[in-house]
Amino acid sequence: MSRDDLPPEPGDGTPPEATDADRFTNARAIRSTALFEDYTELIADLTEEFGEARITDIARRLGVTHPTANKAVLRLKREGLVISRPYRGVFLTEAGAAMARQVKARHRLVVRLLIAVGVPPEAAEMDAEGIEHYVSETTLKAFETYLDGRQ
Repeated sequence: MSRDDLPPEPGDGTPPEATDADRFTNARAIRSTALFEDYTELIADLTEEFGEARITDIARRLGVTHPTANKAVLRLKREGLVISRPYRGVFLTEAGAAMARQVKARHRLVVRLLIAVGVPPEAAEMDAEGIEHYVSETTLKAFETYLDGRQ
């Protein structure tokens, strides 16, 4: 008899199938949102540094091809997060700028937490880049409460 043949034990932490489906659906949605967040955050950085974000610079910084970056920027345009101007670069809309600010704040919070628990700063920066997209607002509030209590 395999594990799949056994009914879950009460209280063993095994979620019902519907909950599993919800979690996986949520994880897929987060991955899609993470792409938007990474691009808006980078576009904000490039705009601050150079006055605009060119597709070439976006592709180079993210380590993707020019067509991949262009396709992602088209998705951002459809979502109302960026605009582009002929012979110029890509610029964030107010919604895109708000998303970038929120992502940067989450990133800083996750870095602070990782450093507080002993992760070296360089590793904390790298790890936060992934974690920042996958933690809920509830978890972020708990991180903040924990960090505020340490000061």
